[in-house]
Amino acid sequence: MTRHLRNENDVDRRRFLATAGALGAAGFAGCLGGDDDEPESNIGQIGSGREGRDAPGGTSMDEMPDLEGELHVYSGRGEFLVGELLDYIDNLYDNFDLTKRYGGSTDLVNQIANEGDGSPADVFYSVNAGALGALANEGRTQALSSDITEMVRAEFHTDDWIGTSGRARAVPFDNETFSEDEVPEDIMAYPDEFAGDLGWAPSYGSCQAFVTAMRLIEGEEATLDWLEAVVDSGISSYPSEFAACEAIANEEIDAAFTNHYYIQRVLDGNPDASIGTEFTEGDAGAVFNVAGATVVDTANDPTLAENFIRHLLSAEAQDYFARTTFEYPLIPDVEPIGDLPTIDELDVPEIDLTELSDLEKTVDLMREAGVEV
Repeated sequence: MTRHLRNENDVDRRRFLATAGALGAAGFAGCLGGDDDEPESNIGQIGSGREGRDAPGGTSMDEMPDLEGELHVYSGRGEFLVGELLDYIDNLYDNFDLTKRYGGSTDLVNQIANEGDGSPADVFYSVNAGALGALANEGRTQALSSDITEMVRAEFHTDDWIGTSGRARAVPFDNETFSEDEVPEDIMAYPDEFAGDLGWAPSYGSCQAFVTAMRLIEGEEATLDWLEAVVDSGISSYPSEFAACEAIANEEIDAAFTNHYYIQRVLDGNPDASIGTEFTEGDAGAVFNVAGATVVDTANDPTLAENFIRHLLSAEAQDYFARTTFEYPLIPDVEPIGDLPTIDELDVPEIDLTELSDLEKTVDLMREAGVEV
């Protein structure tokens, strides 16, 4: 199942104006939003253009409650990825003042815990479900209204937090050297049933969460055996999963274990790169994790905090996630970028996503297998 992509995005209240999307090294050029087939649509876009892409479905920000007042968001998602979106929402309303504090998701959970009842945090925006679950387990979240949680599928929310975008684990591979049939659809078949050189980013949180999922699904003994096998195979380590995908495009390795969107980012910079995507089936290599948000128990105005989270599930924001961060939108009316399977078509294992935050045992197991983390 080889997948590719193409595309982009844009902004302004009631109708989005063109902006020069400044997403760091990505350097997307801004262009006017809108769709020729739907000239009456109020749904615009944030960031660079939507070449060859229809206007998104879902609920527009224009139809959502206005945001008014002061709100502090602790964001475990990097400014490079979501800063443009949060700045847009901040500037959308004259009487809304959004303060953003960026940091690692785990660090921000610890910070909220240390700040106690005096924490200024109103919303915690996390890169993964594990950190959201950790904050909820500390009793530091407020239950969300059902009309918000019902916006996404049941597995992507609890009563206390909701997913806003998702990413699937995948196996990027050199699709000039290997056919789809030569890339196993069973993560436990690696490395024995794959003839090429492998890569990964073992110090990366996403990789450690993937190994954690394997530990939970397969058990510690089977996971240790798998880790020892990939180490013995000479697997190459990289500082990030994006770097591992770049290594495939540069013909340094033949396949890797990464999140799906790093493949799409490589292709966005080099559409002719020889890199395809394989999805494994029902195992740790097929875990689907989410970024998401929750209302912190110290929120001064819980209704305002909920309405802000609602904006992250708007048509414009979901389309932004698809086009700019290359994640899976979680509302059903917005499609992912590229020739990707839908969420329904992915064979995702049943696992409590909040358990993926239990990395300590995973890191110990990786070190026991000889992995440098």
